[in-house]
Amino acid sequence: MSKTVKVTLLTFSIALVLLTVAGGLGVKASTNDGAYRQLMVYSEVLSRIRSDYVEEPNIPHVTDGALHGLLESLDANSSYLNPQEYKQYKQLTSEGNANVGAAISKRFGYAAVISVMPGGPAEKAGVESGDIIEGIEGRSTREMSLAEVKGLMSGQPGSVINISVVRPRKAQPQKIAITRDVLKEPPVSNKLIESGIGYIRVDGFSKGRSQEIANRIKELTKQGAKKLVLDLRNSGDGEEAEGIATANLFLNRGMIGYLQGQKYPRETFNADASKAITNMPVVVLVNRSTAGPAEILASAILDNARGDVLGDKTFGAGSIQKVLPMQDGSALILSIAKYYSPSGKAIQDNAVTPNILVADATDDFISPEDDTEAPAEDIKKKEAGPDEQLRRAIEVLKNRDVKA
Repeated sequence: MSKTVKVTLLTFSIALVLLTVAGGLGVKASTNDGAYRQLMVYSEVLSRIRSDYVEEPNIPHVTDGALHGLLESLDANSSYLNPQEYKQYKQLTSEGNANVGAAISKRFGYAAVISVMPGGPAEKAGVESGDIIEGIEGRSTREMSLAEVKGLMSGQPGSVINISVVRPRKAQPQKIAITRDVLKEPPVSNKLIESGIGYIRVDGFSKGRSQEIANRIKELTKQGAKKLVLDLRNSGDGEEAEGIATANLFLNRGMIGYLQGQKYPRETFNADASKAITNMPVVVLVNRSTAGPAEILASAILDNARGDVLGDKTFGAGSIQKVLPMQDGSALILSIAKYYSPSGKAIQDNAVTPNILVADATDDFISPEDDTEAPAEDIKKKEAGPDEQLRRAIEVLKNRDVKA
């Protein structure tokens, strides 16, 4: 068989594979969406690479990279796993119940730390919210899907994972070794911070968290609290159902949010009056590390005019994924539905913008390509400065009337 014929057959086969993937993704063969036309363009580009590139290309590697890019261009949570990666993914997610205690997403093409669990392995090792994980075990996270990154974070208790992080406004990556451990989320904390003003801090929304928050609200009410600060800063992980249930504690009517996808029937979450336990004025604190269930809660409070949301714009994470195994042993991880705020905004795409904006002293997230070093006085100010967001929340509540 001639080389030209081999190239033609290979190109046609790859195009056929991509057409099959497109069909599996629900792409319709119409001239309107142009999907099939774009796939034929890809076939032509591949043929040109094969015939005109400076050296003989590794076609399977090129195709593998194209499929990775195709899925990751959809959103940070969608991934393509080749057969080897999928096998490793299943092994990593099933071999141990230990983790590092950090909520991870993708930013600037690299893995990014949304938030870290207080007292967890990542925090003990010195990982901070906003860190960019440049590499894991010597491999760049730019080359990894989010599914692979999350899989690597899991393992046997006591096992060690080595990462390199880019710290905000630090010129050089920092190498950190984290010892995986079985996680136990810190309990919800509460206290009276001013006369008649209660404070509740929530670090995550693990199963049962909404009931724990309900108990803390009742405790503060007995102590004389008539107004409340709900601190969701750095709360970036957990179960969406717990965020919805917690929102219902404050809402006796109205919509909490809804879940919907192209082929996922709309599921609306409405407040149940029998589950509401308080009508005291509330200010919700958020920042760039507030994500997932905490964003659902904050958007429900804001859109129902139930209270104020104060701080920075949140991270933007709110979708569910489905693993779709392929015939060749590979797999697709696809986002199939997104959570929406009562006003109809996709949290994944829009995040939550507070009605009272009070920024942090510095921007927590920074690109790995940015080698600007922060002045020492700015770092000291952030570490030692007063909590301006909490101060403003107290000020806002003092001007709010208590409902009968």
